[in-house]
Amino acid sequence: MRLGITEAGSGPHIVVEHEDVWYNLSAALQARDVIRDGAVREPATTLEALIAQDRMRTAFIADALDTLRRHALLDAFALPAAPTRFALPVRPGKIIALGRNYAAHAAETGHEPPKEPVFFAKPVSACIADGEPIVVKPWYGQVDHEAELALVIGKRMKDVPVERALACVAGYTLMNDVTARDMQAIDMAAAHPWFRSKGIDTFGPLGPVVALPEAMPEPLHVDITLTVNGAIRQKSNTAMFLFSIAEMLAFVTRFLTLEPGDVVSTGTPEGIAPITPGDSVEVRVPEIGVLRNPVIAG
Repeated sequence: MRLGITEAGSGPHIVVEHEDVWYNLSAALQARDVIRDGAVREPATTLEALIAQDRMRTAFIADALDTLRRHALLDAFALPAAPTRFALPVRPGKIIALGRNYAAHAAETGHEPPKEPVFFAKPVSACIADGEPIVVKPWYGQVDHEAELALVIGKRMKDVPVERALACVAGYTLMNDVTARDMQAIDMAAAHPWFRSKGIDTFGPLGPVVALPEAMPEPLHVDITLTVNGAIRQKSNTAMFLFSIAEMLAFVTRFLTLEPGDVVSTGTPEGIAPITPGDSVEVRVPEIGVLRNPVIAG
């Protein structure tokens, strides 16, 4: 089951893919509440609202759609076709990103594999949706792509042990952790943080949709691929993580609190390379979909 945000028709609403059909979930849940509870509620139109209502769960959504099916109402909420564009799936309170979480990527950047997770913050203002352009200006220097699996947090997390960490994940999406590489090298040489080179506007493509945990394999080993103009640049599998998702979440929450709707990006595999205006960049995980963004000059 995959969830997304579309802005077609009457404004933003949540859509869900269930049994190969896309439905207007915002309207469907409103109808479900009338049938089951006799209550008319404002529809949830963001995934953050769905998380806050404890409704971003496969079992709940499937039961709601089944309720409509039993009342011969489900077809009324089916979309005529699968959406071709999605808005930003979440607007996180914060983004935490892992660095050097694949040994081969650490090696290609001249570093030893870390002995514990390395993480940094990426500003929410960097986020753009599927289809929106990555803007590159000449004075940025070399700009690289970085394909990553990202997590959407579903429960408040602080000092969470490894064995409970995955239960706090609401779903999985994609991120391109675009990086101004020359700028990053200059800042690192001066012992400055990575924030500037990672935080430039449009350097955080996110989406296109969020796959619920039940849509992902167990263990969570998924293929991740990035192409530029159709040519493969990055190709790996999350089985190659140095630190598992549960381990990285447990480590991060020793130091800071993760809130519902926050995003944690899990690091990029080897194969980082420059992107330039005119390029088309695609990040793909089969269970989630394809995050597509053109590159334009600023």
